[in-house]
Amino acid sequence: MYVCSCFGITEDQVRAHADAGACTPRQIAATSGAGTDCGSCVRRIQGLLGRPCPRREPAAAAAPERRAPEPAAVPTTARPLPAAPAPALSPRPARTPAAAV
Repeated sequence: MYVCSCFGITEDQVRAHADAGACTPRQIAATSGAGTDCGSCVRRIQGLLGRPCPRREPAAAAAPERRAPEPAAVPTTARPLPAAPAPALSPRPARTPAAAV
């Protein structure tokens, strides 16, 4: 049965993409295009996937954490900038009442 009529993607094709490692509708969309046009098939794709993704260990967790060396303290002779003067405000013109009709 067709899941995505916009691109002609069937349930079997979605399952094949899922077996190849696609775990989310966004990953299915990236490989097949299903769900990228009108979006009405996204819930159906979610239903077909229905199983949780296998947990993959992130690459960052496998490698030891690397930290950049802290910079050496450099004495600074910079002085704070002087405060800018406040802009001069011009007086607001008085409003004249509208003439009574």
